[in-house]
Amino acid sequence: MSRMLEEIRQQPETLARTLAREMASARSFKKLVEKRRPKLIVLVARGTSDNAALFGRYLLEITTGIPVSLAAPSITTIYRAAVDYREALVVAISQSGESTDINVVLERARAQGAMTLGITNESGSSLAKLAEHVFLVRAGKERSVAATKTYTGQMLILYLLAHALGGAIRIPDLERLPEAVEATLALEPEIAALSERYRFMRYAVVVGRGFNYANAFEFALKLMETCYVVAERFSSADFLHGPIALVEPSFPVFAFAPAGATWPSIGETLEKLYRLHAEIAVITDPRNPQAGTHATRVIRLPIRLKEELTPIPYVIPAQLLAACLASQKGLNPDQPRTLSKVTLTL
Repeated sequence: MSRMLEEIRQQPETLARTLAREMASARSFKKLVEKRRPKLIVLVARGTSDNAALFGRYLLEITTGIPVSLAAPSITTIYRAAVDYREALVVAISQSGESTDINVVLERARAQGAMTLGITNESGSSLAKLAEHVFLVRAGKERSVAATKTYTGQMLILYLLAHALGGAIRIPDLERLPEAVEATLALEPEIAALSERYRFMRYAVVVGRGFNYANAFEFALKLMETCYVVAERFSSADFLHGPIALVEPSFPVFAFAPAGATWPSIGETLEKLYRLHAEIAVITDPRNPQAGTHATRVIRLPIRLKEELTPIPYVIPAQLLAACLASQKGLNPDQPRTLSKVTLTL
């Protein structure tokens, strides 16, 4: 069994531990921002953490009304532009806490007087030392190069951050997420069997929107780095504006399809793909029985979830599928070729 698969299975425990231990940090930060509410939030990240940041952008803007920007670190590190972060909350997200460019942006923002916050899995990291405030993902050591439990842990911290900033995030809802993930992990045998269908897949598209747009990026990244599948990712809106021309019969498309505000857009996309005879695999739950109407395969979670709470449970089948597909292809998802756990860039 791969370490990646082991770490996917550890996520209920990771989420429960992170929530229990970081509630105090959330309460303290909530008191601070009540006195000094930021006018802008800037999220800084790379790789899987950047996908968590993309989720954070939707979550924070929707629940708090504060504008959120995703930083381009090269603006600071390569072009050496002087960006004014003085009235912003700058949040750096990094599994290792050792991403050079992320830390440079955070350091310069703090020197300007910005409020800075770090989200990392490593309490002794450079990031944890640079940030004024720190939230820790309590995932334990993540040994597989392909990040899984730190991704969902970062997402959970972003829920806590939204709560601290006054967003309509209920702690009892967050406390149910570990159980929701545990229930979803029971789908592993079904997903392992499904992975055989895609053994010879070389290209794919992943579609999501709103809260699950980031999961489309993360699923595609996992397919690329562990299975060497060329995977493009799109919002359902952008996909219909041109890339759908790629699709021919049996073209593989994976879609996140919760009930809620994004369903009409996702549903329209699935209907068009179905008419094109695409190979469509949908991740959904019992709140959206329509999701299987225009799908070749349906991965239906055994729990009912409000749309804003779907991202963490919904990414679990995607992670499982990537890990199982790598095994089907005879690949080691723990050590993708040319990759290492910590990537240093400027």
